[in-house]
Amino acid sequence: MKKTQKDYTHINGWGIDQNPSDVPAYPMKHRTENDNKGMIWERPAMQPETVEILHSNERPGLTAVFGTPIPPSGISGNIRRFAFRYSESHAMHWLALLFADRVQMFEGIADDFKSGYVPDLFSELGGRAELKHNPAGLVKKALVGIALASLVVVLVRRK
Repeated sequence: MKKTQKDYTHINGWGIDQNPSDVPAYPMKHRTENDNKGMIWERPAMQPETVEILHSNERPGLTAVFGTPIPPSGISGNIRRFAFRYSESHAMHWLALLFADRVQMFEGIADDFKSGYVPDLFSELGGRAELKHNPAGLVKKALVGIALASLVVVLVRRK
């Protein structure tokens, strides 16, 4: 041992990763030291695709395991399909997904009304918590909302 190095062998588990042939995942992945391929493993069985899965156009296929969300539908689904035409590095991909989320919110409200349920938007959007913890901010938001709504009404009637 060099004089500049300190002795840490008294620490439980110290240097456990020092030996490159001692792979922690050894029972799962069989390493052969003689070939230069590294880990040898079999591709896991693919999860069945039961709904439409949107995935990056940078990836040739689906991963072995994925989430099965609600399949894209309606206007928001079409916007999501449009978004996945673009690379994840492109701003249009993310802006379209953000817009699709907002559209899906309105689709959900419309579905609520169709099923006979009137949503409590004030509570669902955090109004009660805002009233309890930030009443001044709630008043400010309400005044800005009223001002904007009034401006829209004036502009519509003006024409």
